[in-house]
Amino acid sequence: MTDDRTFMIGQAQMRANPLPAALYLVATPIGNLGDITIRALETLTAADIVACEDTRVTRILLERYGIRRRMVAYHEHNAAEAGPKLIAALDAGKSVALCSDAGTPLVSDPGFRLVGQAVEAGHRVVPIPGASSTLAALSIAGLPSDAFFFAGFLPARDGQRRTRLEEVARIPATLIFFESPRRLADSLKAMAQMLGDRPATVARELTKTFEETRRATLGELARHYAEADTPKGEIVVCVGPPLDVPAPEAQDVDRLLLDLARDMPAAKAAGEAAKMTGQPKQELFRRLVELRERGDG
Repeated sequence: MTDDRTFMIGQAQMRANPLPAALYLVATPIGNLGDITIRALETLTAADIVACEDTRVTRILLERYGIRRRMVAYHEHNAAEAGPKLIAALDAGKSVALCSDAGTPLVSDPGFRLVGQAVEAGHRVVPIPGASSTLAALSIAGLPSDAFFFAGFLPARDGQRRTRLEEVARIPATLIFFESPRRLADSLKAMAQMLGDRPATVARELTKTFEETRRATLGELARHYAEADTPKGEIVVCVGPPLDVPAPEAQDVDRLLLDLARDMPAAKAAGEAAKMTGQPKQELFRRLVELRERGDG
């Protein structure tokens, strides 16, 4: 393979200028190969080293634009070995372009380790922005976008998943999750139970041929995907901010805690009350202990 520093846009052949030594984080399309910036093409063409999650995936993109470059793999399973080699290349004055299989590097991939190593070594890190499934989903969700929180993938185990949802339940922002097709129905059911029946959007296969967007409440979405065939493809779930529900009166919370504590241990009673009131489990547990010490329970 030659070290040709040209790329094609339509029928026009473009030449990329040499890049200063730095680590370049190159966003790549999340599906439609047309969603690539000219600057990203220039960077992938001109960089001394192109590091990517899967060389087979990135090769499809490069061939689409007539880019003929050697690539090296940098992914979760070889980061400990490949990372120092890339830092050594930066030390030697080379330019390194890092891209993931799809979207913006460092979002749900090990690139943050390489960036940390590059920064620690005193190297410049340059963003080459572009496609992002999180922002694409948020933009079409019809949910508040003035504040949002990216929560990544939820744990696979039900108990851990519910604990994580409890942790993010009170964040005053739209929540964004990645999810796998086979876990989608279970995750939506847990979201409806732990977050309340908030408005939400399931965005699937964004920018691809079978792109689908479904908007409803969490409960409605959970029922739909429980009955439907397992969906295919990449999925982003956006969940609206906490519902504007009036806070319960203190005496009502005390009564709820004492009622629950008659049938279950204190810690579990506090957990159940937290789900029902939206108040922190730790505070409810302390309140239950106070009530019992006072002789109310």
